Amino acid sequence: MPPEELPPIGLGTLWYETPAECVENVETALEMGYRHLDTAQKYENEREVGEAIERSSVPREDVFLATKVAESNLAYDDVIETAHASLDRLGVDAVDMLYVHWPAVTYDAEETLSAFNELLGEGAMRYVGLGNATPELFEEAVDILDEPPLAAQVEMHPLLPQDDLRACVREHDAYLVAYCPLMRGDVFEVPDLVSIAADAGITPAQLSLAWLCSKPDVIPIPKATGEAHLRENLAAADIDLDEATIEAVDAIDEERRILDAEKGPWNE
Repeated sequence: MPPEELPPIGLGTLWYETPAECVENVETALEMGYRHLDTAQKYENEREVGEAIERSSVPREDVFLATKVAESNLAYDDVIETAHASLDRLGVDAVDMLYVHWPAVTYDAEETLSAFNELLGEGAMRYVGLGNATPELFEEAVDILDEPPLAAQVEMHPLLPQDDLRACVREHDAYLVAYCPLMRGDVFEVPDLVSIAADAGITPAQLSLAWLCSKPDVIPIPKATGEAHLRENLAAADIDLDEATIEAVDAIDEERRILDAEKGPWNE
């Protein structure tokens, strides 16, 4: 089991039309019951996420807050400097998890993760996460870090089940945090998912999220804007799919990746 239990569904915060929309949406999510927020240096909204936490009635200690160091900032000194800048923007003394956003561009495992060890030691974050990881990269990070990573964050949904990485992180009592869990809306365009969801009496989005939640130690972090979508996604955590439904989703014979990893980290 991972060292800390995370909420079954978190909130991704990529892409808002305006800073004010970000603040309002994140605050609404917190008041609704979300307790896991995921942001990043690249999203350029850490300040707004921090403002939403400050404005909400939810105590900071009840929110699991994660951000990510951009791949252009993964040299040792840059990790230290930009991580502290992220804390300043978020208005917090520490984040609960700090990710390597994408192990590319300036990533050198020994150098980058040594900086993360330094930040761990000074209490700037409680846990390390590795974004866009392969099993090999995750294993490498386990060997270098003073504390094992709490999570790998990758694209995961019914058409990209990440079996190998899921097995890897479970061996190390870690989570797989699933971004793009709704395939950026494409779940509504997959006939098999539409059909299975209709049989289950739920939406394709809820089917995808409930299917992810049925997998041990998988935490989806869907992006949603507006109270109705936020509420629909959060409710998926309470949907118990029967075995036949889970098996039907597992059996879908199609693979699709929304973000093309070969084109590099600028996609995410």
